Amino acid sequence: MPVFTYTGRSRRGELSSGLMEGDTRDSIAARLFTNGITPIEIKPAQEKNDGDVAKLLRKLGIGKPSINDLVMLSRQMYTITKSGIPLLRGIKGLAASTHNAMLRETLEDVLQNLESGRDLAGSLARHPNIFPTLYVSIIKVGEETGTLDASFKRLAEYLARDQEMKDSIKAATRYPIIVMCVIAIAIAILTMFVIPKFAPLFKALGDHIPWPTKVIMGVSSFSQHNWHFVIGGFVAAFFGFRHYIGTEKGRFAWDRARLKIPAIGSLTHEGVLARITRSLAIALGAGMPVIQTLKVIAKSAGNEYMAERVDRMRGAVERGDPVSQAAASIGIFPPLVIQMMAVGEETGDLSALLDEIADFYEREVDFKLKNLSAAIEPILVVAVGGIVCVLALGVMLPMWEMISKVGSGGG
Repeated sequence: MPVFTYTGRSRRGELSSGLMEGDTRDSIAARLFTNGITPIEIKPAQEKNDGDVAKLLRKLGIGKPSINDLVMLSRQMYTITKSGIPLLRGIKGLAASTHNAMLRETLEDVLQNLESGRDLAGSLARHPNIFPTLYVSIIKVGEETGTLDASFKRLAEYLARDQEMKDSIKAATRYPIIVMCVIAIAIAILTMFVIPKFAPLFKALGDHIPWPTKVIMGVSSFSQHNWHFVIGGFVAAFFGFRHYIGTEKGRFAWDRARLKIPAIGSLTHEGVLARITRSLAIALGAGMPVIQTLKVIAKSAGNEYMAERVDRMRGAVERGDPVSQAAASIGIFPPLVIQMMAVGEETGDLSALLDEIADFYEREVDFKLKNLSAAIEPILVVAVGGIVCVLALGVMLPMWEMISKVGSGGG
């Protein structure tokens, strides 16, 4: 039977859209009128024939919905649940209108699970590569407490802030990365093409070649004659490093080391703390138990070292320690933050205080991002200066040696 997409207005004037099977447009219109919807537009649905390659790519995770897609979906779901539109109808409309193929297929699967009697959280949990554990847990609490609209609103705000912080950090670190890449390219060009031109001139000095020149000539000669080994070594190192950080031990070591990188480390640390405290605030505000919340946050911290600390915090809470005391025992929160947590526990408003802490860390991250260039520039200047100094000494010292010999011979 043909499938049609429709757009219409309900009796309350709300916009409604979705898919419906029928023989003709007239039969679809008649059914819409019966359901209390005045049709505006009815047209045949385009068949989704993406091909085997596209389906394979989606299975591999290529084309996965971005955080911005989840933010938009959460806002749309908030509107649907807040306005009283039936959940099945609302999700059907979202599935028909979304532009991301993987998200569309996911929503269609969620719709089928809802129609078969599964709850919304359970339907979303079947797609962990799209909906994080924290997302599903908060939706579950929202369903159980009848505050699904508030849960979607909290999630939309949380995901939007989290993505904004990630984008800011990426934008701020892009400059030093570009500078280091340009330096590496310049060194490669000098080593492969410029230094070899001076080699015959330097060899005229015999045994009197200065050691910086010997080092530069040795590196240049090796790179020129064994360039395939050099490139192979860099490629092997890159994939070896990726494999290492793909292991549990390697990821833990790398995430711990990242927190100690000058200038960048403190920024990363505070960014993760902002995510942890914001996640705690939104989960506790939604009504999740503290122990379950810490367990979920440990999986979504984005840093294995910090996740291990949060897991220790969960263990302390399970043993009966207050949240503030458990936070103090893991050594990642400063004393001021722990004091604020203690006040939140005493007043019974821990969620609001955690929100304040998250705001504090986000402001700190914003401030450091604005001053990141000023903090990194001295490091870059020293690095570039050291490289230029070595190259200059390697090229100029033998020239001075030759000039001095010519001068002494002429005298």
